[in-house]
Amino acid sequence: MSAIDVDAYIAALPPDQRAALTALRARLKALLPDHVECLSYAMPGFRQPGPKGRMVVGYAAFAKHLGLYPHSGSIIPKIDCAPFKTSKSGVLFTPGHPLPDALLHQIVKTRQAELAAGYGRTS
Repeated sequence: MSAIDVDAYIAALPPDQRAALTALRARLKALLPDHVECLSYAMPGFRQPGPKGRMVVGYAAFAKHLGLYPHSGSIIPKIDCAPFKTSKSGVLFTPGHPLPDALLHQIVKTRQAELAAGYGRTS
């Protein structure tokens, strides 16, 4: 899966969600410039470079909200995401209330630190 697949995913969204996820995508590209855009679990995201690169973060649109998912159940519980709603695996937001840069940066950096520490490796 490639950036072309991500383009198609975003293009199929309603205008407000399309604009919000286009902006989020650009912000994530800036935070993860050497990472690979892909689809994973039917959502766009960024994976580490290299043939065995692990997923760092994904994002998705739903009927009433958007979500950011760091592909780990242990990241979001460690971070104060208020006033946004959260689940164990992600943080929810709307087109009119996007995630602030500081929160986005904290989620991505916490996930990168977790990966660097070897989380999820089976070898």
